[in-house]
Amino acid sequence: MKKMYLKVLLLIAITMVSCSKEDTTIEIESQDVQFPKDPLTVDQINSRISQTIRETGDFDWSKEDAHFLWSAVVHGQNVLTIGYGNEGQSFSETRDSELEAKKNGLIDIVADNEKIDKTDLILVEQDILTVIDVGVEHIETIIALKKHKDVRYLEPNGYNLFSFNENAERSSSGCDKNGDYINPAHYSTISPNNAQVSWHFDEHNIQQAWNLSTGSGVTIGLIDTGVSQSQSLLNSSGINDGYSNGRFVQKYGTFIDSFWWWSNNYDGPHDKCGHGTAMGSTMASPRNDNGMPVGVAYNANLVAYRATEDVLLNDYHERKGVSKALTQLGNRSDVKIISMSIGYVWSIGNIKDAVKYAYSKGKLIFAAGGTSTSFTNGFGVIFPATMSETVAVTGVDDGSNYERCDTCHSGSKIDFTIIMEGDNNTSKAPPVLGFYNGDRRYTGGSSVATATTAGIAALVWSRYPSWSRTQVLNRLKQSADFYPYKNGSFGYGNIDALQAVQ
Repeated sequence: MKKMYLKVLLLIAITMVSCSKEDTTIEIESQDVQFPKDPLTVDQINSRISQTIRETGDFDWSKEDAHFLWSAVVHGQNVLTIGYGNEGQSFSETRDSELEAKKNGLIDIVADNEKIDKTDLILVEQDILTVIDVGVEHIETIIALKKHKDVRYLEPNGYNLFSFNENAERSSSGCDKNGDYINPAHYSTISPNNAQVSWHFDEHNIQQAWNLSTGSGVTIGLIDTGVSQSQSLLNSSGINDGYSNGRFVQKYGTFIDSFWWWSNNYDGPHDKCGHGTAMGSTMASPRNDNGMPVGVAYNANLVAYRATEDVLLNDYHERKGVSKALTQLGNRSDVKIISMSIGYVWSIGNIKDAVKYAYSKGKLIFAAGGTSTSFTNGFGVIFPATMSETVAVTGVDDGSNYERCDTCHSGSKIDFTIIMEGDNNTSKAPPVLGFYNGDRRYTGGSSVATATTAGIAALVWSRYPSWSRTQVLNRLKQSADFYPYKNGSFGYGNIDALQAVQ
């Protein structure tokens, strides 16, 4: 995923930097706690985060003291995200006077401790989620907020663990707009006139499942980097063609491309990375006579969001973009499935709140278990696949034994697996539509495994349109290799799409 993982390896390799005690401290009145006057360095923050992730598999800002949190805020554009309301209250569709009073009380605390008029605060609010983002410079603000009963969490949402450079290694599931030569052994052809079926579809009996369901009437929400405007087969002009008909594609943008965290300069709905286009193709590309790869649910509707710049949610605008896309898809009664082949190595509060909102609306939410360079496969399942409200998916190879793909993560949080790589042959991967018309490319990792699973779920829901999310999910489990048991690394295992739709 992106350029992050080589950096993670380097961070983990660094011996934990011990924070030297400062002679100059801040003593807060009526408190015994004293904090250093200066913030921790980025290296000191990263060292603690890396060690915590290595030891526990996650990192939680709420378990850190005010000085650590303030240090990250200082190094993260001074933006502090405040989740407010009662404990466990991730969202509220109706803002009553009591909830508004809680929010306004916290804003007053920020203004008082920042020593500015609250009308001068840099402040961003959300409509449904009980979350505000505010500019903070002083540690006293964070100390006061941490003590307040109306604060659910505080997070430095502009801070990210990783620094990037142009030479850092990319994952196989990151940005790629280049077409590939596709080995003819990696697909089969079917009607009409050489429509191409990825080899990995046959590993899950997807072609056989098409005799019973092709995804008609089901709408899948894709939260990713968007869908390319240069790929006509995933736009309104080409998605209804051949055996694909009576459906729609819609594209939206919630990502803001700006250095300034408070900006509202939305970047539009179109993919500039290539990852979202590949995922959209996996799920819903048409079955026609263009000699191009077919999607799993080639008659499903697709609602694609450009919510992130790439697959790694390291930027404030990406986190906010994903959160906003989740709430908007949650509000659509026609959307039954949400697919997210994106993530981060620790949980993010405003995305967690948005997942819970979409889940409350009955959505079946699939999330990638994690894809990295081969150097960092020691990392477990990433967020948001770690959440109980999401269905976590990873990729395995086509060998006789269950083995994760070369770049895939595994662990106890995984629910399903998809075969998407050759045994001892990492170049054997699923072919999908390319970024540009006439192009094809390979894609891989837990990303394509997640999109494939979302497509299979659409086949099931199309076959049984009156079913609930739970019924669809149970059918997927019942069709998988390990059911009724759950493997400690691979969940219920590989899904049999034919069995799932029968």
